[in-house]
Amino acid sequence: MKNILSAPISNIEADIGTEINSPKRYHLLRRKIVSLMALVTLIPLLSLAGLNYYEHQNTMAAEIQAPLRALVGKAKHSFELFLAERTSAVSFIASAYSFNELSDDANLQRIFQVMRREFTGFVDLGLIDVAGNQVSYAGPYDLKGRNYTEQAWFHQVQFKGTYVSDVFLGFRKFPHVVIAVRHTTESGRSWILRATLDTMHFDRIISAMGLEPGSDAFLVNRNGILQTESRRYGKVLDILPFEMPSTSGESNVQSFRDQKGQNNFIASAFIANTDFALVAVKPKPTAFSTWYTVRLDLLFIFVSSVILIFLAVYRVTSLLISRLQESDEQRMGAIHQMEHSQKLSSIGRLAAGVAHEINNPLAIINEKAGLMRDIMNLRPDFPDKDKFGRQIEAILRSVERCRGITHRMLSFAKRMDVKIEVLDVNAVLVETLGFLEREAQYRNVELRRELAHNLPQIPTDHGQIQQVFLNILNNALAAVPDGGQIVVRSWDESEGFIGVSVQDNGCGMSEETAKNMFEPFFTTKKEKGTGLGMSITYGIVKRLGGEIQVKTKLNEGTTMTILLPKRSVEG
Repeated sequence: MKNILSAPISNIEADIGTEINSPKRYHLLRRKIVSLMALVTLIPLLSLAGLNYYEHQNTMAAEIQAPLRALVGKAKHSFELFLAERTSAVSFIASAYSFNELSDDANLQRIFQVMRREFTGFVDLGLIDVAGNQVSYAGPYDLKGRNYTEQAWFHQVQFKGTYVSDVFLGFRKFPHVVIAVRHTTESGRSWILRATLDTMHFDRIISAMGLEPGSDAFLVNRNGILQTESRRYGKVLDILPFEMPSTSGESNVQSFRDQKGQNNFIASAFIANTDFALVAVKPKPTAFSTWYTVRLDLLFIFVSSVILIFLAVYRVTSLLISRLQESDEQRMGAIHQMEHSQKLSSIGRLAAGVAHEINNPLAIINEKAGLMRDIMNLRPDFPDKDKFGRQIEAILRSVERCRGITHRMLSFAKRMDVKIEVLDVNAVLVETLGFLEREAQYRNVELRRELAHNLPQIPTDHGQIQQVFLNILNNALAAVPDGGQIVVRSWDESEGFIGVSVQDNGCGMSEETAKNMFEPFFTTKKEKGTGLGMSITYGIVKRLGGEIQVKTKLNEGTTMTILLPKRSVEG
């Protein structure tokens, strides 16, 4: 019967016990909760940091692009002004003097000297007729008599009227730019005045831009040929090693990656009335160095925040897991207590049946033994009367002992009615100690009392609580050697309970014994004990709403503590 009733709860207890006793379960649960809470907490923070970084990147890029765009715009205006002034000067000379005046080398030389004083950058000046022949020339080279009909610029100036060439070497074998202006008189006669500009002035304009270290600026034509020397991409007339970004007359800034894999900002703008584009390149790392310096403090705050969040999450999770583990252990204890109560109930029903069945033959044995003693006493000459008398007395004592056992079994089996009355626990203890004083004196065992004064009275059952005290004191008296000591204490727990403890310096118990001492029929007294005393004690204390605790150490002694409620829990 016991096995049938207790099997389901035992299985539940075993499963939950295995689950609770597995540290991996709580470690895995802690890791999952930490990961989940960290993700929930850090994802918004990381998103905010990423958005902040993106916005600041764009803002800083805009703040860097604006000065770069303005710088290119100003330099572009300087180039346009420089070329416009030189073109206007050549155009003015072509229209201010007649063909014959310009054809005179001496006169052209004088005009050229005045022009060089007023406008820097001119290398030479020459008059070319409509047939492409160099009529007169003022300058350091021997170009008089040259014919330019095969030159592309000659045809373009004939068509456009004004022409500014790309940088080229030509007859001079050094980089230069040609400004050519066609003039036509009212009579229809035309000629071309052609001047050469030194590109060194282009370099001066670029140098005046005040570029940062690592930055670069240069002129390039529409075909991607460098018109001025570049710090990073080659010399004059080299081909630019990357494709030019889309460029217009207005300065604009774009991002690009060059052939070395470096990220750059590139600003460019076409110079009016030419095929030149002014290009400025600024590496991004240099551009963002200020931003990185400024953002170090925010990075430190972000990393510190992440660390603090992880610590807080881990701390809170550990606390939750600890609470969960305590809850699981309490649940395990409740299931264990339920199983224990079920065992007590099953054993009680079994004990009641066994006690009832044993009492009947015991009554017959007792009756027959008494009859045998009466018959023997009626015959004074009964042979071996003393010997048979001793045997009969032994039978009667054994019957009496069996009756005691069955009585305790019946007491264990039935739920005794609780009769609650307000009692002085100290008085019940003194009364119970009175039952044991003679045996204690006989064995020279000290019964010391340390009872609290003004202990509040509590509602409880006198008979049952006295049985609890008596069972515990009997066990303590059996455990101590002759000359030992038993200390009985009482105190006010001030948390809704009063406490009573019985401490002895006896043999103590092993951990296994202490664990099973409240199990029915568990005993260490072998043939002298039934194993029901502490089970009954445990059941009474629980029924009265109290708690019972054991603290013991082998060969040093045991302390049994009982906590009884100050308020009645009946019903």
